[in-house]
Amino acid sequence: MAPDVLGTPTLHTDRLRLRPFEDSDAEALFALHSDAHVLRYWDSPPWTERARAQAFIERCRQLAQDGTGARWAVDRLEDGAFLGWCALTGWNSDFRSAGLGFCFTQAAWGQGHATETALAVLQWAYSALDLNRVQAEADTRNAACARVLEKVGFVQEGTLRQDCIVDGDVSDSWVFGLIRSDWEASAGVANYLQ
Repeated sequence: MAPDVLGTPTLHTDRLRLRPFEDSDAEALFALHSDAHVLRYWDSPPWTERARAQAFIERCRQLAQDGTGARWAVDRLEDGAFLGWCALTGWNSDFRSAGLGFCFTQAAWGQGHATETALAVLQWAYSALDLNRVQAEADTRNAACARVLEKVGFVQEGTLRQDCIVDGDVSDSWVFGLIRSDWEASAGVANYLQ
């Protein structure tokens, strides 16, 4: 029987540690979310106030307490460097569904960290929860994010037209879905288990 709440367990991959956020992550988190280049396809503008980082960390704790989500800080194992975060949110035990999201520093791009992280979170989620569906969205200009989602088994299901307006910039989003039967049959599982 799957739990009614998610919790935020510490997860490990060959290169990464995924762990609950701590207050000491505030500075690195602010640096990530205040980087206009990192957030150019995000659904909100870059942060300008450092207090936003602490509020984000508090929301992470609240997600875990409410049992509606889990958000992990992602560190590189070899040196403990903060690379970004990944989240499974919107857990609905009736619909057996949740949403996946992630954000990584520029220094982490192009090295497979997002793919490795997403696989770890999905492996945990499909094992620990009675999940049937995970959904993700990506700005249609963010081809790198779309590639990560497709690598781990997501299927592009549609487009949300003009669903975001950030600082006057109107953009569309792709909707991706990953259902349990596809996850179990996907190369993503095989790659993760190798």
